[in-house]
Parts: sequence; C-alpha cells; structure tokens
Amino acid sequence: MTTHIDPGLRTDFAGEVILPRDPGYDEARTLFNGMIDRRPAVIAQCANTDDVARAVGFARERGLEVSVRGGGHGVAGKALVDGGLVVDLRMLNSVTVDPDARTARVGGGAVMADLDRATGEYGLATTGGRVSTTGVAGLVLGGGSGWLERKYGLTCDNLISAELVTADGRHVRASGEENPELFWALHGGGGNFGVSTSFTFRLHPVATLGLAMLLWPPEAGPDVVTALRDFMEAAPDEIGGGAEYMLAPPADFVPDDLAGRLALGVIVTCVGTEPEMRAMIEPMMGHGHAGGMLAEMPYTAVQCMDDDRPGLRNYWSAQHVRKLPDEAVARYCALADGMIVPSGSRHTLFPLGGAVASGPSEYPIPWREDPWVVHPLALWEDPADDVRAKTWVRDVRTSMEQWSTGSLYLNFIGDEGANASGRAGATRTCGASRT
Repeated sequence: MTTHIDPGLRTDFAGEVILPRDPGYDEARTLFNGMIDRRPAVIAQCANTDDVARAVGFARERGLEVSVRGGGHGVAGKALVDGGLVVDLRMLNSVTVDPDARTARVGGGAVMADLDRATGEYGLATTGGRVSTTGVAGLVLGGGSGWLERKYGLTCDNLISAELVTADGRHVRASGEENPELFWALHGGGGNFGVSTSFTFRLHPVATLGLAMLLWPPEAGPDVVTALRDFMEAAPDEIGGGAEYMLAPPADFVPDDLAGRLALGVIVTCVGTEPEMRAMIEPMMGHGHAGGMLAEMPYTAVQCMDDDRPGLRNYWSAQHVRKLPDEAVARYCALADGMIVPSGSRHTLFPLGGAVASGPSEYPIPWREDPWVVHPLALWEDPADDVRAKTWVRDVRTSMEQWSTGSLYLNFIGDEGANASGRAGATRTCGASRT
C-alpha cells in the first residue's frame, strides 16, 4: 500500500504525510488517552483546506477508511483508524477575533486554549468546555457543554457558521442562510457530513469569573450534594458549577488531613464579580466545609485549572438524569467508593438548565432539557487497573439508570454500544475530535 502513497499524496501537499516507516509516526499516532494503540496506514497532517480535500480524495480513490483528528482529547479513540487514513487537523489551529462584531473564526484543529487566549485579549469568550485542552471541533459538533452554558447556552448555540470539506472534495459553508440543513445537523447531530475545517462563533463579554471551590470529607456527601441540588434548582443563570469526588490537591486551601485523599468538592462559578458570587452562594456556605477558596479569576485561568495530563489511561461515560431525589443523591455519593484512589479519576455531577434548557429547540440536542448529568471519568496509570476502572464507570451508569432520561451527550460517551449514538441524536460527525 505504501508504495502508492508517496507519489499519490505527498505531491503538492503543504502539510506532512506520515507513513508507518517514518521517524515521527509513533508520535503522530499518539492520543491523549494512553489506552489507544492504533496503526493507521497514513497520517495526513493538513496545513490548509486543500490538503484536507486532497487527503479525502486520496482515501476515496483507494478505498481507505477515514478518521478525522481534531485538536482535543480523542478519549474514545475515534480519531485514529487501523489501516486507514487519518485526516489530522492540528495544524489548522488559528483563531481570528473580530472584537467589534464579537465573533471568532476558529480552525478545526484548535483547542480551547487557542480560542480562550485569543478572545481573552478583548474580554470576550464563548461557551467552551471545562478544560483548556478540549478540542473546539469535537466540542461544538457534539453540542458543547461548559462553564458558561447556563448563561450563554451551549457551544453549538453560539455557532454562526462552519466550513467543511465534503466526501467528494467540495468546500462548503453552512450557516442559517447557506446550506441550512447541514448547519442544523452540525448542532449535535453527528454523522459523517464532512470534515469541519473552521467555525465562526458568537462571543460574549466575559473577562473574569467568580469562582468558589469548597471541600468536604467524602462522608459529608449526601448532605452537601442535597444542599447543592436545592441551591442550583433556585440559582440564577449566572451561576454554574457542580459537585465532584476527586483526589484533594496539595494546595493552600486544602487541609493537611484531606490533601491526597478522596474528597468531595463543590465548584460554583459566577458570570460576575466575586462580591456578586459571594452574595449568590450564601446558601452553600453554611454546611461546614473543611477547606476552600473564593476568588475572581480570569476566565482563561478557570479554563485551565483542571487540565488533565496526557498519556493516562482514560474511560469516560455519563448518565443524564431527569431528577435527583434523595435516593439518587445517596446512590451517586455511594458510587464514589468504587473509584481508584489515588488516581486522576473524578466522579462528577453538574447541572444544566438556564440558557441550555431555554435555548433553540430546533437543533438535534435530545438532552437540552435534562436538568442534571452524572459524569464518571476514570483516569489511571497502571494497565492492571483497566478492568477495575472500566467496571466502576459502567457501574455508575447502571446504578443511575433508573433516574435516566435516556439521552446521551456524544462527547462524554465511550463504548456504550451500537445504539448509543442513536440515543444521542445521530451518529458522530466526521471532523470532530472527542472533547
């Protein structure tokens, strides 16, 4: 196969074409998730949209299966394909901001750090995940959940237009006026519509966020999570956040007897100032937290405060739940006992609502009105813990199922089965990396 690849693809290719025999091959096929070990026949690191069209055409002519790699995590491994061709978009990571129009044009290989740094210079932002290493393409094409969603909607709600290369090599633009059906499908619809090479987003004035992080020992979970439930159900749209069982970090605001141990953290964000946040979160301050911090931070700093290091073994899933009665809260808290400790694993619960629920109903987001999401993320180092880690994540999904809405967010799922993408709205979009 490789004897036909060199003259057929490398000619007039502005980026890099990498084959299994090339020195950079192993590095080029390495993903964020250390569990993924796939060997493509060719990796096309595209420098422009013509490269993308050329790579897609090359694969079509030779009958090669295609996968598309954006800039982000690729936790489920869909960004690589054994024996096929990878359209690698990471060179397409430029961001151009129009501060007057409050828009940003973002390359399909960019991560949130690229977007946040560029928009942050003007005190602007758009909903963008919860870590800076999230890939923009995968985030928006799956819908896009993040810190700002309750105030400014999902990432896809802020999408103005997208540019794609289709399977036949055409360059197309999709917006509300141009190819509107394609534009509709790019809002969480999934499904092999083309390779998304750039996006234009609506921006909002967000220079800083009020941030509170409160910590408790894990046994306080049922009382604290119940309080958080009641607090969030009455909170204004400016307030976001959630609860998370995690390994308490060695930080000044963490008591010595909690650092390095399993702890329950409550994170509250406020699209506003620290004094505004303090007034709003008063109901959460009377539950005897063991440690914590309250601050006003640049949005870009909030985005990168929880970045995971690459190379760990990852297995994620989620369960959207329609309500959180006391029994569900107790179950969620008890499931933290199955986490690998110590590890980078996290057992997360966060609210939707606000501008997510009131956002445009015409797009294929089946979970828009779901009020809560339980999101177990197993991150660990030792392959000997693979079964244990996966079993914990699956146990969380199964145990919370009786309160489930049945909806799935494409960016949070792993190997839930052949019907998973259908429950999420459709099959996954070509051009999206997992976030």
